[in-house]
This record gives sequence, structure tokens and C-alpha cells, in this order.
Amino acid sequence: MDTEKRHVLSVEETDETVVITYAKEMMEAEAEAPEAPEAPEAPEAPEVSIEIEAPDAEQFAAVLAALADPGARKAPTGQRQMRSAVIDTRGVNLDARTVELAFSSEAPVERGYGTEILDHTPGAMQMGFINSGRAPLLVDHDPTDVVGVVEQVNMGADRMARARVRFGRSARAQEILQDVVDGIRTNVSVGYSVDEWKVEKGERGKADTYRAVRWTPLEISSVSIPADASVGIGRSLEINDAPASKEPEMSIELSNVAAEAAREERSRAAAILELGTRHNQRAIAEKAIADGVSLDAFRGLLLDKVGNKPIEDSAADIGMSAREAGQYSLVRAIAAAAEGNWAKAGLERAASQAVASRLGREARGFFMPLDVQTRDLTQGTASAGGNLVGTDLLGGSFIEILRNRMVVNQLGASVLSGLRGNVAIPRQSGAATAYWVSENSPFTESNHTFAQVTMNPKFVGTFTDMSRRLVVQSDPSVEALVRSDLATVLAIAVDAAAFHGTGTNGQPTGIINQSGIGSVAIGTNGGAPTWASVVNLMREVEIDNALAGSIAYVTNPKVKAKLMTTPKQSSGVEGNFILSNPAELNGYRFEATNQISSTLTKGSSSGVCSAMFFGNFAELLVGYWGGLDVLVDPYTGGAAGTLRIRTLMDCDIAVRHAESFAVVSDYTTT
Repeated sequence: MDTEKRHVLSVEETDETVVITYAKEMMEAEAEAPEAPEAPEAPEAPEVSIEIEAPDAEQFAAVLAALADPGARKAPTGQRQMRSAVIDTRGVNLDARTVELAFSSEAPVERGYGTEILDHTPGAMQMGFINSGRAPLLVDHDPTDVVGVVEQVNMGADRMARARVRFGRSARAQEILQDVVDGIRTNVSVGYSVDEWKVEKGERGKADTYRAVRWTPLEISSVSIPADASVGIGRSLEINDAPASKEPEMSIELSNVAAEAAREERSRAAAILELGTRHNQRAIAEKAIADGVSLDAFRGLLLDKVGNKPIEDSAADIGMSAREAGQYSLVRAIAAAAEGNWAKAGLERAASQAVASRLGREARGFFMPLDVQTRDLTQGTASAGGNLVGTDLLGGSFIEILRNRMVVNQLGASVLSGLRGNVAIPRQSGAATAYWVSENSPFTESNHTFAQVTMNPKFVGTFTDMSRRLVVQSDPSVEALVRSDLATVLAIAVDAAAFHGTGTNGQPTGIINQSGIGSVAIGTNGGAPTWASVVNLMREVEIDNALAGSIAYVTNPKVKAKLMTTPKQSSGVEGNFILSNPAELNGYRFEATNQISSTLTKGSSSGVCSAMFFGNFAELLVGYWGGLDVLVDPYTGGAAGTLRIRTLMDCDIAVRHAESFAVVSDYTTT
């Protein structure tokens, strides 16, 4: 008989033993029981039965052993568990559909195996997945009932884990959000798995304490029933009457989520450590890993430390050796693409395919990996091929040439290379306020406010025409010429977007179109540059406490010439011009570039106005994603014997604090 059904008559538990008394089987009981006088009928008691599957006898024996020896009970590892807390509706932002909440603390929770405490010291909570922007906001821990996402998680100094969650736009999500606002659904719960326990033995018969010293939050839920809401944090009630047929599916899904969370955490820690070590900021990186700081937030911290030095991430590298990078030829790849024959460019084709795999998309032409873009194209030793390089056309790496051609880079812009995915860099958007208070009066609460600067890849495409005869040359000096040419046209495009990008039709938002920058106007129809306007540009930045860093004025050659011939005042010392030193204006650096527009319009001055910018250019962010996409067009210039080389790069522009910049956009120079 595979399954036995027996009635439990009694259960007696002492400090040392547990005695469970079962009823005998019906037939056996009838055979052995002596006759007894009939007793009056008692009300029929409900039956309590235990079913024991024959194959699970060992498991049942283990359960009995655990009942007999509380010390043998084990806390689950790698299984999802839940805790709950109460929402504070003051953290609700209906416009953004976000709710800020505390979801976990070190409050003890009684479990079947003992007292559980989730450790909230730095490094205990693995925040890679929950902070990735992909962790779900659920209803009652149901993975099929997703109503939003967890946007951001942080650990406070009070050892309280807090999160900002964003509700979706679906009818279901709006319904749950409204219940939160109305105070109907006030409880939240976190689903998590424990990776490592530290057991503290209980004294004098008390339950053991299980401290989760390494645990991973997997999701946050809006729940209806918390087990212990009186202390603001507790264990959410677990209702285990779901159909048995769904249990295997749930188990597989949760284990996949836990595995994904572990992978995310390892990836986050490795990327932060590598980036910190590269910029001699390992201590900051280790602290960021322990504090659960996201990779994007760490880039922001790193920017504050290293200033305008390029922040480079190795995500776009494909792991080429120094020898492979040295053997790579952009000219050879262009020739192969033009002919449609990659037989002589196997390395270049393999490199392009590796980049495509990394980026998750195919190249329009072929990818030039970041490993090669950062390889110096300079003369080396004779044995390393140095004798083959012409001395007139030597250059640095492609990236270095690009930066040297870019005016914004010379002005101190912060460059982030090798990015993957969208990037969100934190910035402080408001300062705390100080208050004077009288004796025995309470302080007014005041906090810093924070926002994010987001960057996402946008395509910048340029082209240059090259002779077929030039491309088929094997002299490495041709390589330098080709790289320099491509870098120059890209630099022009990036500069133009940094200053005048519209933010529409795929363009980044340039400084002039950023909301919140300072503005100085000359007149209804514009007007000639004045010394007052130069000073007022400085004033606009200084009154916002932003006059620090890589400060500079930058305009176009037309305005430069006008400044050099315009006196500071209408009468005075001869030669007292606004710009007397071409490299300095009003005590700050001065630059001129044709990327600053001279075709702006103000009133009746149509298409003849120029701009001049002033500010801290370290607050200008320039981001690059992945490799360079090179598309060779052999047809457009075919009759003239030229190849049109189109280059496409994923790039974006952002301003960390708009208050760091001011602009005049209505100078006239005629």
C-alpha cells in the first residue's frame, strides 16, 4: 500500500522528545479491541489525517527529527521569502507615478527554524538586480501581476533599505496606485533569497538566531496582509493553497530570477572595481560595491573625483591582444568592404563580428572595435615595424585624434567611453537649508534633493571621400591619414551637437537648448557685443554658485574679430578693446570655433546673429557607446574613382547642471 491514512490521536512534546500517537487501522482495531459497554453517542469530531507517500518516508523522518531536535532545523538557502512594511504616503508623486518607501530593516522575524534577521551592514544586501531598473513591482508576490518597476534602491545610515518604485500606465497599475494614495493598500513586502547565514545559538531554550549576512532582494510587492505591521516591518502572510500544478513552474521561475540577480551583482561589482582601479580610485570602488551603488551612479562619483579626465569603461573592448590590435588595419577593412571580399581581412572581419555580438546588433558596414581605436598609431622599433611608418603623417590613437579635434574636449568636457545601455548619472538638484531656532524649539527638517542626468545612444553619421588608389596603399602612414580624416569629421559633428543640438530628430540636446541655463539678451533685434554682456554672462553663472571648474568663453571667429575691434566703452583709452588678448577674456580662457552658429535669428535680424557661451565645461558630458560603424560606399563616387566612407558612432551629449552655463544668442557682427 503506497499511501497510508491514519488518525492522529495526540501529540505530546517535552524538552527532549516528541510523541505522536496514531489510531490503528480499522480492521486491526476491530480484531483486537475488547468488547465494551455501549457509550452514549458523542458529537462526531472532525477527522485529522496525515498522508504519507512511501517514497517520502525519509523526508517525513527528517521532519520528525527536526521536531525532536530544534537545533537540527535549517534555514532555507536560495529560496524566496518575504517581509513586509508600511507605505508612507508622503513619498507619493502622482505626476511621475512614483512612490518612495522603506521596505526592509534589521527587525527580527520569527520563522519556523528560529529568529531571522536580515543584515543591513554595507555589502550584506546584494543590490545588483534590484537596482538594475528591471526588478518588478508586483501585487502580492504574484509574478504574473506586474504593475511597475523598482527604479532605485539605497541603504540608509539607519540601516533601513529604501526604494523608489514607478507604477505603469495600465489600468491595473493605476488601480493599485490609487489604492496606495487612498490609504487602502498601505503595506509593501520584499521578496528575497538568502545566500549565506550566520547562526547564533539561542540561550536557555530560546530559539537560534539566523542572521542573513548575504542576501538578494528580487522584487517588491504591494501586499494586503502583513503578519506584523505594528512595528512597520514584518513577515508577509504566506498563503500556500495555490494549485499544486503551478508549484514546479513557480520554483523554476524564482530560481531563474535568483540566478539572474546573482549574475547582475557579480557583473556590477566587477565593472565598478575595474573602472575604479583604472582611474586609481580603488578604495572608492570597493566602498561603492559594499554600499550597493549602481554602475551608473559610480560613474557620477568618479566624475566628481577625476574632473574632466575621460571616464572609460572596458565594456566595448572585445579583448584583442596587443599584437592583434597592432595588426588590425582600418584601410584593409575599407578595401575589403569596397570589394566585398574579406579573404585578406580575416582579422578585421572577426573583430567586427565580435563587436556586433557584444552590442547585440549587426553593423551597417563593419565595426572598428574600441581596442583598435585606442591603439596608438606611432612609430615603434624597427623590429616592430617602425621602419615602415612615414614620419610626416604620424598620429595618436583614433580616440586621441578625435578628442584633440574637438573644441569641447579642449575646453574640459567630461568624456565617457565604451558605454553600454542607457546611462543615468546622479546629480544633486537642491541643497539642504540651514535654520536658526530658539532654545527648546524643534529643527525644521531639510534634505538634499537629487535628480538624474540620463544619456542614451544617438547615431551621429558623417562621411568623407577617399581615392581608391589611396585605400589600396600598404604604407601604414595611409592608415594615419585615414584615421585623422574620419576623426576630424566626427569631431565637427559632436562639437556642433554639444553647442546647438536641438534634442529632436535624433539629435542630442545641446547647451543652448538646455532648460535652466543663464541667458543674456542684447536687444529686441540683437546687437553688437558689449563689455556689459561679457560681464553679465559671468554674473549669470556666479549667482547660481557655479563659477568653478573648467571655466571658459567660446564663440565663433566673427564675434572674436568684433570683440577685438570694439572698445569696452564708447570713450576712453585708445586700444582698450573688449578682447585684447586672443586667449583670454575677462580673466577666463577664450576660444573660437566655427561650430558656434552665426546664422541665428532675433527679431528682424534674421539668420545673422551669433552666439557666445560661458560656463564650466567640465559639466558637459560626452558619451560614446561601442565601436565605430564604418560603411563603405563604392558607388556614389565610382565615376571619379573615389570611395565614400560613412562613419556612424553612438554618441550623446548631456549637461550635468544647467546652472553652470550662460549664453548670448543675439550678437550681430556687421
